[in-house]
Amino acid sequence: MFLDYNGTDYSYQQYNNFSERCQMFDLNTNMSYWNLTCDTPVDYVEPLYGYCMPFLLVITVVANSLIVLVLSKKSMATPTNFVLMGMAICDMLTVIFPAPGLWYMYTFGNHYKPLHPVSMCLAYSIFNEIMPAMCHTASIWLTLALAVQRYIYVCHAPMARTWCTMPRVKRCTLYIAICAFLHQSTRFFDRTYYPLQIEWNGHHTEVCHVETSNWVHIYVGEDLYFTLYFSSRVLFVHLLPCIILVTLNILLFRAMRQAQERRKLLFRENRKKECKKLRESNCTTLMLIVVVTVFLIVEIPIAVVTLMHIVSSLLIEFLDYRIANIFIMFTNFFLVVSYPINFGIYCGMSRQFRETFKEIFLGRLAVKKDNSSKYSIVNGPRTCTNTNETVL
Repeated sequence: MFLDYNGTDYSYQQYNNFSERCQMFDLNTNMSYWNLTCDTPVDYVEPLYGYCMPFLLVITVVANSLIVLVLSKKSMATPTNFVLMGMAICDMLTVIFPAPGLWYMYTFGNHYKPLHPVSMCLAYSIFNEIMPAMCHTASIWLTLALAVQRYIYVCHAPMARTWCTMPRVKRCTLYIAICAFLHQSTRFFDRTYYPLQIEWNGHHTEVCHVETSNWVHIYVGEDLYFTLYFSSRVLFVHLLPCIILVTLNILLFRAMRQAQERRKLLFRENRKKECKKLRESNCTTLMLIVVVTVFLIVEIPIAVVTLMHIVSSLLIEFLDYRIANIFIMFTNFFLVVSYPINFGIYCGMSRQFRETFKEIFLGRLAVKKDNSSKYSIVNGPRTCTNTNETVL
């Protein structure tokens, strides 16, 4: 998802010398048309999105499918696991939707061709820009919900029985999905694609001329519309979630340190049962802190460049959009790289996840080999009904 400065002509002004093959302006009709070679830094996009991304797609789909398979087991049905499963699905859809377009354009080397017909332009916009943004927005808010949920468990345990039940978590997940859709809903209609006949490579070809839709000009105004959209996105999708997640991570880490000190005291008093429960709770807290930290490492740079885009558009123009788009391309790429990491985190830090995984793929052999599958490194016996039951 590359930055555009409120209009179709800006990319032409920025990239008309970017590549010798780049052409997105028809001199006969004096109108611009959509050409990805002009819109993106192809020298960087082609190797990353065309050659590396297909392998990342396979790894992400396999890893997140395994996460969904394990967490959907009846024995793993807890509010926290439900949120983690929703995150895995959103991350997987974020890379699946744009995959056909990326393969066609960059893997098979068709990016230099102008997009045509109009239906292709609309489909490319929906599946490569709007749907990934929608899924990623839902993933961000689910990550925030996960951190808030864990904060309630650790710092306000009595509230967990009321606020962190399975029905409430399911409703919260549904509301997040609806809000993510509504946030991107206007993007389905804010651009209009007109067919334009040009001569390309000696043949008459129908290409796409893109304009901001009339309703934006009439009812909102182009500048105000894009200002409101990007401002709301940087505030509610990037900036505030990142600030809240950093704050919650600090609070959870501090609570975990205090719990560790209390655990030492319980150990000296030979209160082994309470000591074990505290250790298990700390393991879960540490695992979720790691999950959120990985998320923040790749998400904060995107929030920063989006904020810079807003400032450059509204106050003083200082941003070099070619450099900004290269930066966004790398941050998006590393965002996809981070998606399979959660599977490794769950396997490495959750004994219950590992045992359920082995039970699914090794069956009774794994159960006979290790009868401790009834126990979780963070939950204790599965018959437990206290608030710790809701974590991995």
